[in-house]
Amino acid sequence: MNYDELITITTDVGCLLLTNGAEIYRVEESMQRIFCAYGVKNGEVFAIPTCINVTITTPDGRPVTIIKRIPTRGTNLDKVERGNDLCRRICRSTPEFKAIRRELAVIEHRPVYGLGFQILAFALVAFAFTLFYGGSFADGVCALFCGAAIKVICHNMNRFHANSFFVNIIASFAAAAIALIAAQFNITLSTDKIIIGALMNLVPGIAITSFMRDIIAGDLMAGIIRLTESVLVATAIAIGAGIALTMTRMIWGV
Repeated sequence: MNYDELITITTDVGCLLLTNGAEIYRVEESMQRIFCAYGVKNGEVFAIPTCINVTITTPDGRPVTIIKRIPTRGTNLDKVERGNDLCRRICRSTPEFKAIRRELAVIEHRPVYGLGFQILAFALVAFAFTLFYGGSFADGVCALFCGAAIKVICHNMNRFHANSFFVNIIASFAAAAIALIAAQFNITLSTDKIIIGALMNLVPGIAITSFMRDIIAGDLMAGIIRLTESVLVATAIAIGAGIALTMTRMIWGV
């Protein structure tokens, strides 16, 4: 058994899950099950949203350790589901490491929805939430443009690896600014409902759910980290929208 290769491939599986939004307990349990499938009974895994620390002990008493940093994270439940399925197949049939690497490469390079479809999805989310919060059809139409602007800004800023805090500030500012400018031409628009509906695209709903699950499961450090991330996202959204509202009052006096 090549234990160096085993710990490396297992860590890669854990990184796949963690990078795409899996819970901490899911990552740790999946990696430990892979170790058990290959005969390693004393594998230790410690994962937080930004790092995975793994140690196993070989039969001759030699410890093997690897630390993998997670620089960027997102949410892709399709990859999480396929990563889970890969873990089950590994535990069931213990394939060769080369085969596992091929499977990982296939999952990593799975196609995602195109930019045009994502822009449409952001626009429809803004439209639907605006109506949900009591806005009129005209408010929903305005929210379509706000939601589309959010996705365009996020996409272009992420291409340059911009800090997510500033991405959220600029995206929320743009959405609020579009709604406020539109209201100057149509005073019947409810800017508050338009802004709230559009900004729902930026609210970290899955992150909030994940940190609660992590804390309940006993992963306090991971839960606190994700809680902090959620608070920072909410702060960035508030700052961006607040700047737009303040500038509107300064320019138009309303």
